Amino acid sequence: EQAEELAKHKYTTAAAVITRVVLETAMRDLCNEAGVSIGSLEKMNNELTKAGVYNKNQQKKITALAAIGNSAAHGKTDEFNVQDVNLMIQDVRSFLLKYFE
Repeated sequence: EQAEELAKHKYTTAAAVITRVVLETAMRDLCNEAGVSIGSLEKMNNELTKAGVYNKNQQKKITALAAIGNSAAHGKTDEFNVQDVNLMIQDVRSFLLKYFE
């Protein structure tokens, strides 16, 4: 909700960073539930896929979402736009609903 509010007011970089933090936190929780070791987002993404928590397509989507968040965190604002961030927020919300019902 905080990220949505920031994006609505054109603070897209902050919204993307917050959304990435939410995604990474959720992945840590999934790792704990699945008995998978916690590490970088990329490592957790790979391990959760190997453990069968989700499939390769979901893995690729998470990689793309993380890339937007990484670009935002490093000030590379030319690598994403407001639509990317809005879709990122929507996709992370869908991810949370799917894996944390």
